Amino acid sequence: MFLQIDTAANTPLYLQVYQRFHEGINNGQLQAFQRIPSIRALASELNVARGTIELAYQLLISEGLLVAKGAKGTFIAQSVKNIQDHQTNKYHVVDAVVSEKKDQKQENKQQYNITEYPQNIAPFKLGIPALDVFPVKLWSRLSASILREASTTQLSYPDPQGLFSLREDLARYLVMSRGINCTPDQIFISAGYCASLTLIMQSLFKIGDIGWFEEPGYHIARSYLQHIGMKLTPIEVDSHGIVVKQGEKVAPKARFALVTPTHQSPTNVSLTLARRIELLDWADSNQSWIIEDDYDGEFRYQGRPLPALKSLDKHERVIYCGTMSKALFPALRLSYIVVPNSQIAQFYSVAKIISNQSSIWQQEITHRFIHDGHFARHLRKMRNLYRQRRQYLIDAIVHNLSEIFEIQMQSGGMHIVVKIINGQSSKQFAAVANQNGFGLESLDEWSMNSSNKQILMLGFTNIKNEAIADQYCKQLREISSKMLI
Repeated sequence: MFLQIDTAANTPLYLQVYQRFHEGINNGQLQAFQRIPSIRALASELNVARGTIELAYQLLISEGLLVAKGAKGTFIAQSVKNIQDHQTNKYHVVDAVVSEKKDQKQENKQQYNITEYPQNIAPFKLGIPALDVFPVKLWSRLSASILREASTTQLSYPDPQGLFSLREDLARYLVMSRGINCTPDQIFISAGYCASLTLIMQSLFKIGDIGWFEEPGYHIARSYLQHIGMKLTPIEVDSHGIVVKQGEKVAPKARFALVTPTHQSPTNVSLTLARRIELLDWADSNQSWIIEDDYDGEFRYQGRPLPALKSLDKHERVIYCGTMSKALFPALRLSYIVVPNSQIAQFYSVAKIISNQSSIWQQEITHRFIHDGHFARHLRKMRNLYRQRRQYLIDAIVHNLSEIFEIQMQSGGMHIVVKIINGQSSKQFAAVANQNGFGLESLDEWSMNSSNKQILMLGFTNIKNEAIADQYCKQLREISSKMLI
């Protein structure tokens, strides 16, 4: 009975389902470890689309209230009864390993050759997509075709907003994949994330303006904003995302907040629905802006990707930032932003002056890649590949580094977050490992203030097989042993 929903209400159906589960947990109707209906069964019972239930479940999973256990079903998490401690995170890791046992016989038959990472990419390097599987030949054919078909109209100065046909593609993609209803006129193409930030800052802010910045947070964006004269106030990130109440306390009149809601950079936690609403309410009441960096929102390994924060933006206070660097390849230097309708003219006037969009030829190729269906197929392939490569690294850590690392499990992202549990310094460990050719990073490098949380981040996207993951983790174990001597 507690799951009854109102199809005539203004509240979206998936939010109603989400809220009913919260109510059921709060009033004791739902208990820890209790199995809940499957997506198909509940969708049929409530007479709604499966996607509606799946989205509600993903929000609850991202908050740690539900746990998906594959064929076994979905269960109320242990955290409902006890706040998850580090042993609970470890339990999830072991559970994930056990769930993969069925495939081990087949995998053990395969013969692997140890190969190095792609040139110039150190093992565990963050933020680099799997370049070994990118369809280079297809991209080359599209490039050659576009150059052969080039006309004199493409040789003049481009539209300050970017190629219109590409913006049409992105608008269609955003409504289907990220839940963002926008028009091509709201989209501006830029040459990378910092170029997007340049356009935003010059359009809306002035030197000395105060902004909230996640602590820890993406250090390149932090350095850039400080370099151009913005004053950043570090706001703590916990297991629910950025702590909005802290921001309201220490900098209530901040002009903007830069956040990574889908997979917080670098902790990978998802901003909960309650925090999202808090943040949007703060921006609306203060007439401040939210800059949403959705750098790898496509890569989630349990269910569908979460909708963007922008999809809840009723008062048009969110500037959405997307990029092709993680979905395709970094050298493309193609990012984009979605601005509110009320700000199109202002952004256009600035874009016309600074001209910081990517090459028109790269835009043409990207348009063809998306329009012909290659982009959708590539994302599906990469999600499956990353899910597999992520498991390679999880298994290798459990088998070789369980006394040194404790995995902080999350549902998405392009790297694994681990805590050092043997007393060694994460900063020193990262320094020594990287002197030996690795590319892992300590959380300290991503913090404005010293964190002392003993956290490391290890990228998995370019780990090609089990043998490579096992080899690298054994090398990390040896490094740890030598540091203890």
